[in-house]
Amino acid sequence: MSSVRPLASAALSALALILATPAFATPGYDAVDPMIGTSGGGHTYPGASAPFGMVQLSPDTDTSCVIRACYAHAAGYQYDDPTIQGFSHTHFSGAGHSDLGDFLVMPVSGDTVPLEPGDPAKPGSGYRSRFDHKAEQAHPGYYAVTLADAHVRAEMAAGTRIGVHRYTFRPGDAAHLILDLRTSLYNYPGKTLWSSIRLRQDGTITGCRQTRGWAPDRMLCFAMRFSAPLKDHAFVSTETDVAYKGFQGPGRGTDDLAELQGRAIVARFDFGKLARPLEVKVAISSVDEAGAIANLDSEPGDFDAIRAKTKAAWEQALGAVDLDAPAAMKTNLYTALYHSLLAPSVASDADGRYRGTDNQVHEAKDFTFRSTFSLWDTFRAEHPLLTIIQPERTNADFIRSLVESQKQSPFGILPVWQYQGRETWCMIGYHAVPVIADAYLKGIKGFNADEALKAMVASATYGPYGGLTDYMKLGYVPIDKEPEAASKTVEYAYDDWTIAQMAKKMGKADIAATFAKRAGNWRNGFDAKTGWVRARLSNGKFREPFDPVSIKYGSDYTEGNAWQYSWFMPQDEGGLIRALGGDAKTVAKLDAMFGYDNSKIDYSSSEDIAGLIGQYIHGNEPSHSVAYLYSYAGQPWRTQERLKQIVDSQYKPTPDGFEGNDDLGQMSAWLMFTGLGFYPVTPGSLQYVIGRPFVDHATLNLPNGKRFAIVTEWLGDAHPYVGKVTLNGKPLTRGYITHAEIEAGGELRFVMSATPNKAWATAKADRPFSMTGY
Repeated sequence: MSSVRPLASAALSALALILATPAFATPGYDAVDPMIGTSGGGHTYPGASAPFGMVQLSPDTDTSCVIRACYAHAAGYQYDDPTIQGFSHTHFSGAGHSDLGDFLVMPVSGDTVPLEPGDPAKPGSGYRSRFDHKAEQAHPGYYAVTLADAHVRAEMAAGTRIGVHRYTFRPGDAAHLILDLRTSLYNYPGKTLWSSIRLRQDGTITGCRQTRGWAPDRMLCFAMRFSAPLKDHAFVSTETDVAYKGFQGPGRGTDDLAELQGRAIVARFDFGKLARPLEVKVAISSVDEAGAIANLDSEPGDFDAIRAKTKAAWEQALGAVDLDAPAAMKTNLYTALYHSLLAPSVASDADGRYRGTDNQVHEAKDFTFRSTFSLWDTFRAEHPLLTIIQPERTNADFIRSLVESQKQSPFGILPVWQYQGRETWCMIGYHAVPVIADAYLKGIKGFNADEALKAMVASATYGPYGGLTDYMKLGYVPIDKEPEAASKTVEYAYDDWTIAQMAKKMGKADIAATFAKRAGNWRNGFDAKTGWVRARLSNGKFREPFDPVSIKYGSDYTEGNAWQYSWFMPQDEGGLIRALGGDAKTVAKLDAMFGYDNSKIDYSSSEDIAGLIGQYIHGNEPSHSVAYLYSYAGQPWRTQERLKQIVDSQYKPTPDGFEGNDDLGQMSAWLMFTGLGFYPVTPGSLQYVIGRPFVDHATLNLPNGKRFAIVTEWLGDAHPYVGKVTLNGKPLTRGYITHAEIEAGGELRFVMSATPNKAWATAKADRPFSMTGY
């Protein structure tokens, strides 16, 4: 139950203000649990990273995919695995695919030092080690575990461009480290094209490797330093064509370098018996070894200093939201906020250099180049959340990085799914467009709007991409020319609408008119006879046979079916309601979606389909706005019911707390918004649709110095409905709030009820935005 009760009289307004901005006993940092999502399909990692940091230093339990399919190890770590193979420096948080896992380090103690990781199905084999979760700690920017077979306490911390290891060996044991350049996430023979390692005269270890993974021909370099002197070393390659120069050791001549080049290199470093913990400081760079060394030098300090600095950075970042909620929800929400602040990550070196989409080196002179854009996922809620709590990074870094990438792209289009500056072409749409438009329309500055709009138009008119030539000619993507055509048609139409909105505000009437017309193309994919969004052939006919529940890779839809995609026209849900025959029929179809009996459908072979409630699939993004559509059809209390159903079934404060992968923060951002009581169904509309809150109090501490408070009276299972809403003390009759109202600061207050208020926000004038109205 809530600690807040209805106020006895208006005379207590001062008390109301106090309640709206309470003093919180537990800071957000302590409430975060990075272990959430590390089991099952959550695909999060528990290791150390700074906010939006370049390095994600985290344990990998299996890079060989022997225990289970590679998909389960997309983030390197699976909570149920019995061993840790080592600690690598790059990871995705919650991606539905994977790569990275660069530069794996593992401590080994004793006289025998295996150079192979061993079999994950045979604990104790190779250099991998068993571990116990009871001896594991995970906090923002810090991770620790005891390696049982190695007899080592391993600790990880991370700065912006560095990772720092601290290994405490058992007294009397000889201390060794393994550096394995052979391993990756989603590993396979031949993935590493080449690698190199060298020991420099000052004791610094540097090297690079090139992999042909998710992004082709990706190069990454590193620089590493130790807190103790090397006693000996070995560089080994399984390749026959290698170049090696032996190590003579300090004081044994001027040429004391060791170098090795090969396809698959593993290194052993020997330190003898140590009287104190060994610290290993590592920096990475996509440019060259010199960049990695400069990054290493840019963040001085030992393990404790780096850990403290990053902890302070996390406390500041998480301090954007103060919240109080029931214990489980508080943990879920602060962890969601944490996961929302991991990407897009820093990709430029301390000197501003970075490797771009064209695989050439560029320089970011007055901003920090960012990458890791999972845009098909994150345009929906992750980026809108960042416009509220991180607008300074949204303007100066994120959007400028997108626009610069478009300039460097061989095809002249904005990123689709990009990391470390390289493009994967994964997923569909040109969803950098709504990210840019939403930020511009919200008044976020710091980038050249004309350049940005030019890049947006270029992405939306590059004919060879995703069937755009036919889309521009026919008004839809034909399925006989392009796979997943039904999804592409409706997603392109929404992106087009955001271009029109931005162009209109900029006074570009011709561009606005062109793309406003294209925004209506969703209707060309909508079959009025059946009520579904469907794939059409070049001759205009809808493709047969048609099954609205079928989910097949590369078919009519992208990671979904007609049930999910027939709702995706966020710019014109009112137009959809009319096309479906009105409010009652729309609500009936929504109910049919959530109530669908899946008992005779087997989706086990469909990757990334998780979190099913009927045909609602919360574990995949096309469904994320659907629960809010009851409000568009005049029944907001049904939205409130569905949100409770989704939150209760899809999120837990446990390692298996995500039903589907987090997708670089999108699942987390959905929960963060929903927990506060509103959600950006249509980024670019400047509206947030009101749902229902899951917090007692929350305060958004806005960068402009204002504070926007959310207060809930009678929160609890006995009061699942919104009975009344006030904004700054005045009754709010509409079912949405605006971005400007949040930015102005103030208080949004909910009074919860045991029964639905069927009079609130039901009038068409009070419903959320729609392009063609109701």
